[in-house]
Amino acid sequence: MQKIVFDLTSEFVEVNQLLKLVGLVDSGGAGKNVVASGAVSVDGKQELRKTAKIRTGQVVTIGDVQITVQ
Repeated sequence: MQKIVFDLTSEFVEVNQLLKLVGLVDSGGAGKNVVASGAVSVDGKQELRKTAKIRTGQVVTIGDVQITVQ
């Protein structure tokens, strides 16, 4: 499993933007499509809200990639 650590510089980041910022998708719109497909989970639970707020300490998983937000 590939592990990525993302340093959060604000209170939160929307999940679709997080996927774009770490380079897993080319745009926020592509990120929304990936989330809508059911491929993303947050803290082990499937996340279908395209603009869910991700905060420090949460772990986002997509396929074999795990993103830890700190």
